[in-house]
Parts: sequence; C-alpha cells; structure tokens
Amino acid sequence: MTNHSFKKKKIGVLMGGLSREREISLRTGKAIHKALLEKGYTACAIDVGRDIAESLIKKKIEIAFIALHGRYGEDGTIQGMLELMGIPYTGSSVLASALALHKVMAKKIFLYEKIETPAFEFLKREELAKEPTGNISLPLPVIVKPAREGSTIGISIVKKEEELPRALKEAGKYDEEILVETFIKGKEITVGILNDIALPIIEIAPKSGFYDYHSKYTKGETEYIIPARIPREKYLHAQEISLRAFRALGCSGCARVDLMTDEEGNPFVIDVNTMPGMTETSLLPKAAEHVGISFGELAERILLGAALKTES
Repeated sequence: MTNHSFKKKKIGVLMGGLSREREISLRTGKAIHKALLEKGYTACAIDVGRDIAESLIKKKIEIAFIALHGRYGEDGTIQGMLELMGIPYTGSSVLASALALHKVMAKKIFLYEKIETPAFEFLKREELAKEPTGNISLPLPVIVKPAREGSTIGISIVKKEEELPRALKEAGKYDEEILVETFIKGKEITVGILNDIALPIIEIAPKSGFYDYHSKYTKGETEYIIPARIPREKYLHAQEISLRAFRALGCSGCARVDLMTDEEGNPFVIDVNTMPGMTETSLLPKAAEHVGISFGELAERILLGAALKTES
C-alpha cells in the first residue's frame, strides 16, 4: 500500500495503556500523532484502556500505529486483538512481540542461533521463599532484572553476594520470572533497525555511569555518541548480530537492539525492543536523523509497514 492510499485511511495512534511504561508511551504517541498530522494523514490519538476494542470500532479506525511500551502493548496482546479485528498494525507480529519482550525466551533463541549474549540463569519468584539467593551460580557481578519489563524497571547491578537477595526481591516485584545475567563491563551501545536495515550505532554514556530510568528519560543526563567509538570490525559485527537477533525473533518494521561491548570491544546482545521510544530523547529517531531521515519521515516509514501479519 502506498502513502497516498494510507492517507485515505483513518489511523489510530495507540498510546498510554496499562503498563508501567505508560508515561513514556504517552510521550511517544503524542510525538507520532503530531508527525502524522503534519504529514497529511488522518490520525487520532487513542489512550488505550480496557475498552480499546470498543474505541477502535466507535472511531472507525482502519490502521493502528502502535506506540505502546511494555506489557499489553509490546508483548503480543494488542497485536492479537488487532489481528482478530482485522485491523492492520505497525511493528512486529504477535509471536515476535511476545518473544522479544520475554527476555528469557529471547536469550534462549539467541543461544540457539549462536548470537553472542551474556551468560544467564533464570528463576521463578516463588523459589525465593525457599532460597533468597536463588541458588545463582554465575560469578559476580551480575545484572538482575524482571523477565518482562522495559525502561530499566526493576533492574539492579549486584557486585556483592549480600546484595543478591534484595536485587532478586526487587525484580520479583515486577514479574514472576527473574533473569540474572553476567555483567559485561564496557560500553553500552544500541542499534536501530528500520525495515531490515541496521542504522548507525549509538554509544550511550550516562553521567551516572548506569543507564537507569532517570538517565534514559531526562535531558542532559546522558551523552549519545554517533557513530559509537568502537573498532570498525566490532562495529560491523554489532550491526550484524543485531540484525540476526531481529530476524531470529521474527521481528518486522522497526526495533532497537541493545548491546554491551566488553573491554576488547566484542558486542553482546542484551535485548530487542519491538516498539522503541519515539520521544525527544529517544535513540531510534537519533540514529535515523544521522542518515538524513527526519522524525516525520521515520514515523511515515513505520506506518507504511502496517499489515495483518497472519496474511503476510
């Protein structure tokens, strides 16, 4: 479908939602909505609630631009509903979305596909009642995180054994499954992917030394360096394994792959975000801008990939 035919359709920008990343999603959605209007599309902003199916019917939405982050919006839930309603939508399919958000399942696929990722273990929250340390055998330091959250929610770096029970308990507040992975000391980088093409790599240098929620969403708290300062062969390898991770999960449209590089510059895939942030501090728009793609054009390119995935 061409952009001309899309301009005849009524587009719903789905934002907000019920996840812990609601506020970031609202910022993403408002920016996308504004960009689509400026491009001449008929778009309306929809704050997603439990009555979303009714809202889509009432507003006669013909295409859904998903601007939701986290659970219910990035995990295949909304995608499944849109498939059932016959409404084409942006981004990845039900299965790809579910796999990407579930960090444990994603890492199992990375291992199977021989994509470099930090060593990891996982456990159920209920196991902590019997063993507060979770019987973790990985050497310290480690990163502890909920299996299905984004925006660094519930994440801790554990450097001492006595810190482990508290970190596991914190992650367990947000999910019944907990991921523990080897901490890679080095640079944090991210690779944006747009329509199966890897964009320039961004190096993330937070002032605090840890790219937490505050550093991620507060202007001036993090320096972003494009292109990332890593050796050329490592740079190309990072783009390659990012694309492989994207394809292994079955993703489509756009995504952002987060990686760590060790002290030798070797990249390791951490996770794949199927609905990257599109705020004023977000990384996918920065990478796109570096190759001459404006925010409005980026939003339009993502929109033009909208489809019913069961038919593709």
